[in-house]
Amino acid sequence: MQPNDLKKILSSGLLSFPITDFDAEGNFRKSTYIERLEWLAPYGASALFAAGGTGEFFSLTPQEYPEIIKTAVDTCRGQVPILAGVGGPTRVAAAYAKEAEKAGAQGLLLLPHYLTEASQDGLIEHVAEVCKATNLGVVVYNRANCRLSPTSLAILADRCPNLIGFKDGIGDIELMVSIWRKLGDRFSYLGGLPTAEVYAAAYKALGTPVYSSAVFNFMPKLAMDFYHAVAADNHAEQNRMIDEFFLPYLDIRNRKAGYAVSIVKAGAKLAGYDAGPVRAPLTDLNAEEMDMLHKLMLKQGAQ
Repeated sequence: MQPNDLKKILSSGLLSFPITDFDAEGNFRKSTYIERLEWLAPYGASALFAAGGTGEFFSLTPQEYPEIIKTAVDTCRGQVPILAGVGGPTRVAAAYAKEAEKAGAQGLLLLPHYLTEASQDGLIEHVAEVCKATNLGVVVYNRANCRLSPTSLAILADRCPNLIGFKDGIGDIELMVSIWRKLGDRFSYLGGLPTAEVYAAAYKALGTPVYSSAVFNFMPKLAMDFYHAVAADNHAEQNRMIDEFFLPYLDIRNRKAGYAVSIVKAGAKLAGYDAGPVRAPLTDLNAEEMDMLHKLMLKQGAQ
């Protein structure tokens, strides 16, 4: 897929990040990962991001990563494009980019680099090196220690034709407005704050109508219904779902750091698509929290 074709796909619709399946010992479990993707693919997401943040990219080994990406690509071929998460130190991220391209991914999401703070000049070189390593379209994730300025993004836009997307996980409205005004339609813009539905209407007003839904992993119908309500500016329906599901959901998610991923795996288990435990340093929900989530899910009806 050409980068500009990917850019068009990412300019509308709902995106999601499938969780990665592990067995009881924490090893990648291919069989149920395939079943998960087969379940989710027909619901209508514009693209799926394999081995992203919700897919626990940060805990995957270099040996298992290519198999995860290839499994996603092969399973979803002809149904929905697969973008692969890449990240870590610059040369490691570039190596992952090459592996993802070899495995057949249609694009990449560049997650924040590892640990250290960096200047804008350093961030520019980091993103540029990864873009140079691949012919695939790249979306950069502005989050944590990767906080690009509008000027830095403009430099990268000139240097990297295959940098086609900007995903925001910071929530700085002034920064988003500045980036949009400076770069216009040079990029596709994606909302990436967890949990994205709570911010969706505000981001649409900023010129960012596309977002990624973690809830899609276990409540795909609800996630799509919410997206359609946002697209139609149906604020009454959005508010109903926020009050009835998303705010109580956030109450559980916010109980412990790292639960943004853990609660999604818990929801998938309750939905009948058990993805196994999260890997350290994350921790799973306790029995009380699982019961709270289960009751909340049941109120939403069949998916």
